[in-house]
Amino acid sequence: MSGRVRAGWPDVAKGVCIILVVLWHVVTKHAIDEPGAGAITDAWATLNAQLLPLRMPLFFLISGMFAGRAVMAASGTDWRRRAIRLAGVYVIWVLIQTAVLALAPDFDTARAENAGQLLAQLTFSPTNLWYLLALAVYLLVARLTRDVPTAVVLPIAFFVSAVAAAGVLPDLGNLWQVVQNLFFFLAGLRLRDAIERFAASSGPLRACMLIAAYAGGAAVVGLLGLRQWPGVWPMLSVIAVAAGVAACAVIDRSAPAVARPLRWIGQRTLPIYVIHMIPLALIDGAMRATRMRATLPIEVLEPVVLTAVVIAICLGVHALLVRIGLGVLFDPLLLADRLRRPRAGAVGA
Repeated sequence: MSGRVRAGWPDVAKGVCIILVVLWHVVTKHAIDEPGAGAITDAWATLNAQLLPLRMPLFFLISGMFAGRAVMAASGTDWRRRAIRLAGVYVIWVLIQTAVLALAPDFDTARAENAGQLLAQLTFSPTNLWYLLALAVYLLVARLTRDVPTAVVLPIAFFVSAVAAAGVLPDLGNLWQVVQNLFFFLAGLRLRDAIERFAASSGPLRACMLIAAYAGGAAVVGLLGLRQWPGVWPMLSVIAVAAGVAACAVIDRSAPAVARPLRWIGQRTLPIYVIHMIPLALIDGAMRATRMRATLPIEVLEPVVLTAVVIAICLGVHALLVRIGLGVLFDPLLLADRLRRPRAGAVGA
């Protein structure tokens, strides 16, 4: 795996997923509450809801594909460093969000208001940053089960996902999402070669057929209220992920003008993910103060424009923080490495 050339489509997929994550929050936490919001905003909300089986499952599948070497390595150093880094970034940005979001009290997102709530968010009741905590947990699970056959691990993980999707778990923040998406991370880790062959052999016809199957399945699930039927949601997610892999592979090979910016964004998902809720909350607060009503052009264009603006702000803030020496906010192990380096030099001397 160390000599394998990295394909472009996983970064395209990550770019698509992070854009959809920001768009989801723009619509559900800002646009839908604007004065005068009507049918167009409702359509945006419906579209975003239909993409739920795609966004995070595809994200986790790609994350699992990239984690294989670290998890399976004999030493265990790589996976531990990854897990500690992810957990550290989660803690850092939960604390930052808690402080900054106090400036936007009307913004609709979970924030700790006391020490007990903060402790819960840092442990068993994750916030909107739950993806980071989930990855840290998934790395641990993957390491503990690395010697268990795939034919055993994946069916058990699928069952766990089905239970979580059925609404059985207590309402503890995003804990249910952490449990629900374990299957897709493990599938990416265990089935990387098969996924890459599937992507390489996918053409426009297969991609269109899978997208149609996903759209039809999502419509049936929504119309008949099957969302929490056992196994329905993870199976719909499997179809959505297959469609996403095929479509991103086709885009990567056939539409370089589209693929290139998506790959670029897909290689910078971490700062976008951890920062985006903050500028969105501040923009939402500023727009509330103007009392501007949603008109038809605003309803149509604002979600797209605001998504682009928020992503640009995130990348700009990240570049600035790194430039002034605060890259540790995105990789807390950098601080440990810096502290360790002088001691190692002193020993060598």
